[in-house]
Amino acid sequence: MYRRTLLEKGSLFAQDKGGKVTLIILLMVLFIIPLCNLWLPESHPLHIETFTVSLLGKYLSFALLALAVDLVWGYLGILSLGHGAFFALGGYAMGMYLMRQIGERGVYGHPVLPDFMVFLNWSELPWFWYGFDSFLFTCLMIVLAPGLLAYVFGTLAFRSRVSGVYLSIMTQALTYALMLAFFRNEMGFGGNNGLTDFKDILGFSLQSDTTKVMLFVATTVALMLAYCLCRYVINSRLGRVAMAIRDTEQRTRFMGYDVDNIKLWLFVLSAVLAGIAGALYVPQVGIINPGEFSPLNSIEIVVWVALGGRATLYGAVVGALLVNYAKSWFTVELPEVWLFALGALFVLSTLYLPKGVIGVFSQRSWRFSRLPTLRHLKRYFMEVKS
Repeated sequence: MYRRTLLEKGSLFAQDKGGKVTLIILLMVLFIIPLCNLWLPESHPLHIETFTVSLLGKYLSFALLALAVDLVWGYLGILSLGHGAFFALGGYAMGMYLMRQIGERGVYGHPVLPDFMVFLNWSELPWFWYGFDSFLFTCLMIVLAPGLLAYVFGTLAFRSRVSGVYLSIMTQALTYALMLAFFRNEMGFGGNNGLTDFKDILGFSLQSDTTKVMLFVATTVALMLAYCLCRYVINSRLGRVAMAIRDTEQRTRFMGYDVDNIKLWLFVLSAVLAGIAGALYVPQVGIINPGEFSPLNSIEIVVWVALGGRATLYGAVVGALLVNYAKSWFTVELPEVWLFALGALFVLSTLYLPKGVIGVFSQRSWRFSRLPTLRHLKRYFMEVKS
């Protein structure tokens, strides 16, 4: 009995019932969606179209991005308005690999140069495109590009003791500067049009239903693994110190903890997760352009986390799915209303849902758990009779 209690306390999800439910749902989705798409005929009422599979995969990549933001905002107190930059860098790394796979199948038929470089009269491939014909090198760059940027930025910001709203403005300025840079044709990233017209990945056609389902599976697995990693970090001593920094940074610093390094490495981890989300997003959507660096995108991510429930991890996943589903509906039915609806969501969640949607449901479940059960009522009446 004592041993079992110790095991329960040491469990990764001992105090995370919402996380357990989220992972169970993701595991069910991981098997049900491919089954309904590949095995059931189109005439079957439970058949799921390939377009819907790609759309769900895009939502899950956004959920991974929201998870990365919640890690630093919810548990470290860093409100980052620049995670769109890390997301876009991971996406561009994957896009460069996919462009290198086109080869002579491009519009201009050049064996090495992408079409936009031929159109701009480039004579040779830029040095920073070397190596992106290898998938392993691309995976390395997906991690290194956002991670290195976060390390350099975090080192300069945290060592200078920049925090609060000033840090948020700096992260927003960072992503805006990168957006302006990537819009320039001479940067070698496709300019305004970005990278698109992808053909295949690892030799498999991106137009194939099977490939799209496998990308969905890869995104779901990546989200589940990232959630487990974040939960492990939060449950560890590092996570407890991070929450102490969030609540009372000066006191934590006076106790002897290296606050700057803790903030730096969690910020880097969050950036890497955002880059992986961007890499999974690009082949499912089929394009990456400088618009992904837009500061508005980074603000949207904060809305996802705030609406779902900050400092819960699974709340960020729920918020990303809810808001992006609402965005898909509004942009089809009422496209001119979406930005107003987004602003209203942020204001309402701040005023009336400080703990997000998850907080509302958890409070209600707590209230229901306090209601008397039949056993309690039976005991009460027996005591009254006696």
